[in-house]
Amino acid sequence: MIQFPEILVIRHGETEWNRAGRMQGRLDSPLTEKGKAQARGLAPLLADAGVTRGSHKVLTSPQRRSTHTAKIALSGFDLAATPDRRLAEIDVGRWSGLTMTQIAALGDPSIPDEPHHMFCARAPDGEGMEGLWQRAEALLADLAGPTVLFTHGVTSRVLRAIAMGWERDRLGELPGGQGVIFRVRDRSHQTLAPGGRSA
Repeated sequence: MIQFPEILVIRHGETEWNRAGRMQGRLDSPLTEKGKAQARGLAPLLADAGVTRGSHKVLTSPQRRSTHTAKIALSGFDLAATPDRRLAEIDVGRWSGLTMTQIAALGDPSIPDEPHHMFCARAPDGEGMEGLWQRAEALLADLAGPTVLFTHGVTSRVLRAIAMGWERDRLGELPGGQGVIFRVRDRSHQTLAPGGRSA
């Protein structure tokens, strides 16, 4: 099994569409004030994780909500994040920009207890889980050392699962969240959050 370098995986801060319950996928919406505060709160977590100039490479999804989060979080580090399209969110096709109510009105309701990542993966004309999994594998295979990855909710879970050697059926076991850092090293997962670290 491949042993990947340490990764620090970060989902972007809260956006206007997150708050409104709209599917973003490859579309974008601005960070809310809460989202900007979450991004600022990442700075001490990055410092506690040992991130300094030269210690970690930093990559970001090219989508604005991710690049904006990275810019805020890294402002005191003399670091810049390099965009990598492989960190983009899963494409949700015809559901992009829609609320769950609007999606249900199209005849595509969610299944009770269906994990969000599986719901996104079956979006009509979307990317699907296979496409996302392949690009996440390709990105991780290219990493030469410890790396900070600014990305999105579904993509974050896939990256972490691959880094730990998990199969797709375990994606739902991974925590989500904004304003936290998910660290994976030596196939071990930790959540770094304000106020302390959790397993």
